[in-house]
Amino acid sequence: MSTLDHHAPSQIEEALTALGETLEQRGHSYELVLVGGANLALQGVIARPTKDGDIVGERLASGRVAKLDAMPEPLARAITDVASAFGLDEGWLNLDPASLMDLGLPSGFESRLTSRRYGTLTIWLAGRFDMICFKLYAAVDHWPTRGRHWQDLIALEAEPLEIERAAAWCQTHDPSHAFRDSLDAVVRALTFGGSHEE
Repeated sequence: MSTLDHHAPSQIEEALTALGETLEQRGHSYELVLVGGANLALQGVIARPTKDGDIVGERLASGRVAKLDAMPEPLARAITDVASAFGLDEGWLNLDPASLMDLGLPSGFESRLTSRRYGTLTIWLAGRFDMICFKLYAAVDHWPTRGRHWQDLIALEAEPLEIERAAAWCQTHDPSHAFRDSLDAVVRALTFGGSHEE
C-alpha cells in the first residue's frame, strides 16, 4: 500500500474526487472537516508527501462541527473501495484526530472553515490559525524532534501573537508541567530561533 505522495495535492484531490463520485453513485452525502498535512497540501502550504487524511469531525447543517466516533458504514465502505482502486492504505482517510474535540477546538473554529466539493462529499478545511494550533500541539508532543509537524509550523509562517494564542489553546488540552516545559521550548525556538538543546 502506498501513501498519499507523488505530488501530494494532486493525489489527494484524485482520491477525494473518486470518493465523492462513489458516494454520489451510491446515494450518500457527507460533510467532513479535514485537518493535518492533507489540509495543508490542499491549501498549497506544503508540498511534502502525507500518509493520510485526518478528519476531526463532521460539519452539521447548523454550521457546528460534531465529533464522529466512527465512520458511517456507507462512508467507510467507500473509503475502502477507493483505497483498493488507488492502492492506498485503508486508513487513508481516518478519524485519528477526533479526540481533539473532547476538550474543545480553538474558539471560532467553525467560522474559519472553507469548503471544497467532490460530488456529494464536502470537505471543510480548517483555517490557518487552527492549523497553527494543531501543529504546535503536535510539535510539542514530539519535541525535541523537529519532524514534519515542526516543518509544517515553519511553513505556516505563524506570527508571534498567533503562536502565543495557539500556545494558550494547547495548554487547555494538556496542562501538565512536562508539556508546558516543552511548549515553552518550542515557542522560544519558533520566535527566537532556539535550538534542540532548549
